[in-house]
Amino acid sequence: MILFLALASAAADPAPIERCGYRIVRSYPHDAASFTQGLFWQDGHLYEATGQYGRSRVARLDLETGKALAQTKLPADQFGEGITRWGEQIIGVTWQNGIGHRWSIETLKPLGDFKYDGEGWGVTMVGDSLVLSDGSSDLKFFDPATMAEQKRVTVRFGGRPLAMINELETIDGQVWANIWMTDFIVRIDPATGDIASLIDLSGLKADAGASGTDSVLNGIAWDAKKKRLFVTGKYWPKLYEIALADCR
Repeated sequence: MILFLALASAAADPAPIERCGYRIVRSYPHDAASFTQGLFWQDGHLYEATGQYGRSRVARLDLETGKALAQTKLPADQFGEGITRWGEQIIGVTWQNGIGHRWSIETLKPLGDFKYDGEGWGVTMVGDSLVLSDGSSDLKFFDPATMAEQKRVTVRFGGRPLAMINELETIDGQVWANIWMTDFIVRIDPATGDIASLIDLSGLKADAGASGTDSVLNGIAWDAKKKRLFVTGKYWPKLYEIALADCR
């Protein structure tokens, strides 16, 4: 409720922020046991990272069936979070372990680990930088080869910091982000942190037949070749291709 009040308050700011709804293009099966943390599309397949201790994994999924074609589990004492592609690698982070992983995108076999400070939530690539969210209003930029931090950018809605930035996806130079525990996706200018658009996906969770407080919207993937936008949520039995609608 506090977040919704903050959004309503920030909306009074004169800075123009586009508001969009959505329409469902198509739905696909999704593993309802998956606590979705990260999602991206590459070469005809979805790649998904899931969380929860003892159940975290990174997997290559078949879009039509939702089934894993290949997967690698994380150690049982690690809580998996977001993933992104960097070259021939998948880079993933963990929630409170401060441990990141690298896997071969071809085989999903481990290529090594790295450490970082603070929590890990979502990750994406913006240009040559890996961008990490940690639940705060900041996006952290890293060199993906060394994981040396380069800079931080504060995400602002109408000039005010907006926290709970979660799963990330880069589309046409903008960072799209789920806002945890809400039905909102925001489009962020990675240079300034300013939010350009707010996308309201209210009703999608109910359409998916998901229930429970943990079953929140989370997971954004972009098929750049076919211009398809996919979204899902934690423990959702459906994954959706959607299109933006009624933008104003």
